Amino acid sequence: MASVPLEPFESIEPQVFIRSRKFSFTIDRLRLPNGAVGDWSCIRHPGGALAVPVTPDGELVLVKQYRFAMQGRILEFPAGTIEDREDPFSTIQREIEEETGYRAHRWTDLGQFPLAPGYSDELIYAYLAQDLERLDIPPAQDEDEDIETILMTPADFEAAVHRGDGIDAKSIASYFLARPYLELL
Repeated sequence: MASVPLEPFESIEPQVFIRSRKFSFTIDRLRLPNGAVGDWSCIRHPGGALAVPVTPDGELVLVKQYRFAMQGRILEFPAGTIEDREDPFSTIQREIEEETGYRAHRWTDLGQFPLAPGYSDELIYAYLAQDLERLDIPPAQDEDEDIETILMTPADFEAAVHRGDGIDAKSIASYFLARPYLELL
């Protein structure tokens, strides 16, 4: 990541490694750049790609998705985990079609940001997706996905954020990266 100067730690002893379907979890004894030694845990994640889709009418396309960790449905922009040997842009082109049934014909790279750097190395690659076309036959969703497509105006989205509705942080951050472009519409 270009915006954060690297200060590598020294690995003293790897202790635990667990691999799951989409990420791995490590606990390692490390020496940090300030000299502190301790056991540090980290979720190692391949990264994710997210789109802020905007219809020709200026509405945002979101998904309401069941998230087991929250035991409920969260409002978020379409996103997905970067698959092995896949670039972030290919990931989000696939995911937007699977999750929303839309295809975007104009894309703007909004940049990347760390999702939860206190315990994960996951980066989110954010894009603005415009000139949307509704697909007659969208691709099948993943078996474990329980998704409803929601259209909202930017004003309604911002009001939902301020009310504290269940919206995830990557969607809020990406929206504010896209907002200058939305003001030009």
